[in-house]
Amino acid sequence: MKKIKLTLLTLLGFATVSFAQQKAVEKVVIKTPTVQCEQCKDRIENYLKREPGISAVRVDYKKKTTTVTYLTDRNNIEQIKTAIANAGYDADDVTADEDAYKKLPKCCKKPEGIINGKKTER
Repeated sequence: MKKIKLTLLTLLGFATVSFAQQKAVEKVVIKTPTVQCEQCKDRIENYLKREPGISAVRVDYKKKTTTVTYLTDRNNIEQIKTAIANAGYDADDVTADEDAYKKLPKCCKKPEGIINGKKTER
């Protein structure tokens, strides 16, 4: 009987430790309206993969969204948006860093007459 109790207590201890070590993972979708092409996709994905806690990045340049999976104890949504902006692209309400935007190839820049994804009159 003592062996059974000891075994159950040991199993309970292992279960508690394993649950305590699980990290909180979050998946977010960020609007990236200035993403134009495959080069933009590659640039953002490669840039974000270097950020701490990010485990997966998928850019859909046709839908103009970026889906990011990350560990909540190592990163947060605002830091991820800022990283996208630092790569030269708009991310939801965060505007692209001007210097980084200027360094983008011509195909990755917004077409003239487009502001925040909407056509403007000349």
